[in-house]
Amino acid sequence: MKRALHDHYYILPYSYSKTLKMFRKFTFNGEKYGYFYHEYNEAWGNERSVEIPIIKKYVDEYDCDEILEVGNVLSHYFKTCHDVVDKYEKVDGVINQDVVDYNPKKRYRLIVTISTLEHVGWDEEPQDPEKVFLALDNLKNCLAPGGKLIVTIPIGGNPHLDNFLKTGKINFTENYYLKRISQSNRWVELGSDFIEASYGSPYPLANALFVGIYEK
Repeated sequence: MKRALHDHYYILPYSYSKTLKMFRKFTFNGEKYGYFYHEYNEAWGNERSVEIPIIKKYVDEYDCDEILEVGNVLSHYFKTCHDVVDKYEKVDGVINQDVVDYNPKKRYRLIVTISTLEHVGWDEEPQDPEKVFLALDNLKNCLAPGGKLIVTIPIGGNPHLDNFLKTGKINFTENYYLKRISQSNRWVELGSDFIEASYGSPYPLANALFVGIYEK
């Protein structure tokens, strides 16, 4: 068995997990999705396996120039052509700017961000947990009328952000929670109420995931 990111955890090898792809599905918002399998960052064995198919479904519905991604994630798995803002990852085609300062001339019909907002103001110096409110406000301002903002946030990675979700200080047009239920990385949707979960326990990395959809 392949060693996971945590010494006391094990996850299924990629070669074995990939053979399950045609059989395994999860449900999100009334639709069936296939789990995502990829070797990069062991995506077959963590929350990426559900985040990527959910977000990609929306991305595939829009033209490249209508989309903004905050946090450079999708390009590690697919060829992409949309705008990407990432403060830290310095690669060609990525705009290295803080999400709270980004002020494009155009407005986007779709903005997506995958497991990124939990780092805003938390994994920075000095820490400012409420910076995420500025980030969300700015992203909403970057939307065209009728545009959508779709975010995924792992529960347990940022206690302040968890509390903002739990108390309704951060709320979207649609709120969804998914929970990991097995060592083999199966996930189930549990509705719109906040889920208490630990990051890294009992399974590697996220054990619960928030998906928020805001429509302007």
